Amino acid sequence: MNINVANAPKTSTFQARINPEVKKVVEGILSDCGLTLTEAFNAFLQQTINVGGLPFLLTKDGDKVLREQAVALLMAELKAGEESVQSESDWISEDDMIAEFGVNS
Repeated sequence: MNINVANAPKTSTFQARINPEVKKVVEGILSDCGLTLTEAFNAFLQQTINVGGLPFLLTKDGDKVLREQAVALLMAELKAGEESVQSESDWISEDDMIAEFGVNS
């Protein structure tokens, strides 16, 4: 689904009950980020649409799951990098890189 929440007509309302102290704390945090509560909620809705689900993990061990996912992605990238080089002749030495691309270390 390709919807831009920021540009979509706003003709429906949503209400939620929230503890006033929680609201105050959250509004302070969001204000430090340059956002209102409404803008943050709209960003949440946009990300929900973008990813087709919750834009964050809701697990007891969320930090462990994120770390495992990050390691798995890194390992996949390293493997892809290794596989992209067919032979040692595909490697470029540092001196050749500097000579060819003008890269300075």
